[in-house]
Amino acid sequence: MNISSIVVQTVPKFLDEVVENLKNCGACDYHMHDEKGRIIVTIEGEDVSEEIGKLKIIEAIPHVITADMQMAYSEDELDANIKVINESDAVPTVLNAENVDVESVVYHGDLKKRDAELQEFAKDLSNSTGVK
Repeated sequence: MNISSIVVQTVPKFLDEVVENLKNCGACDYHMHDEKGRIIVTIEGEDVSEEIGKLKIIEAIPHVITADMQMAYSEDELDANIKVINESDAVPTVLNAENVDVESVVYHGDLKKRDAELQEFAKDLSNSTGVK
């Protein structure tokens, strides 16, 4: 199951009409809006293609300027990543080895490089689960 949030934009003069159409379209769940014409809805689908179909329905509503996915949750992807984490050894192999060359140990705690390290970790995790 996938769940995604969508920010829909319209002009304020059509706000009530667009909100009503979103509530009645059957493709999404309405949550809130502001006076500037920004509307928050969520969509659910068994897969990404079902979500894209629902996004297209929202985009086709009269007076919708944009409808952009902001956040997405994929239960299957999360389950696959949790499985990789649970099946991996919590203690790195190098820490259990008796004859380790100290020069070969790489420290991953550098806060200045944390973003690059997190990206590398995410890439490694994606490669191990087949997710791209």
